[in-house]
Amino acid sequence: MSSTPLRFALPKGRILEETAAIFARAGYDLGPVLGDSRKLVHECGPLRVLVLRSSDIPTYVAHGAADLGVAGSDVLDEEGRDLYEPLDLGIGRCRMIVAERADARLDDRSQMHVRYATKYPRTTREYLRRKGLTAEVIKLSGAIELGPLTGLCDRIVDITQTGETLRQNGLVLIDTVGEVSSRLVVNPAAMKLAAAPLGELLGRLEAALAAGAPP
Repeated sequence: MSSTPLRFALPKGRILEETAAIFARAGYDLGPVLGDSRKLVHECGPLRVLVLRSSDIPTYVAHGAADLGVAGSDVLDEEGRDLYEPLDLGIGRCRMIVAERADARLDDRSQMHVRYATKYPRTTREYLRRKGLTAEVIKLSGAIELGPLTGLCDRIVDITQTGETLRQNGLVLIDTVGEVSSRLVVNPAAMKLAAAPLGELLGRLEAALAAGAPP
């Protein structure tokens, strides 16, 4: 390994823990990151781990403040950054869906003005383009399910694992935009400048993922 640590951007929460488990199988100890410390930078042997908001990780990696990171494919598609995505880690699986009120179903063939609320305006506009639909897209940051209940919008585009939050708020799923999972992303320049340590890391991770989790 290189004497200079690879700068590795990780999101807070469950994805961090699941990523640490995969890296442990590959021979990388991310234990220092898993404590209750409020530190945002952790030295983990050949890796210097930066703990960030998931939505900021593509920005850090794209601008070279981190050499690699883990980000959801939903965030990556929305950001549209020029990054390598060499591995799907197979964690954080969920779906990006379209939902509307169960008691106010829409007909896409009607000429009414339809509004979609979402954290993912770029992805939503691309979805509408593929479907040949015309609609207004409203960007929200949280509580997306509240949009249709208050009359702010007719439909939402959001991610879900079980659909339980939709059901509890009287919403029904009407379409799936795509499947979501967490990906390892790498800065294109780092692929050249740190080719040896990155190549070793990717090889170990590929072997760990192929072997699967221990029973």
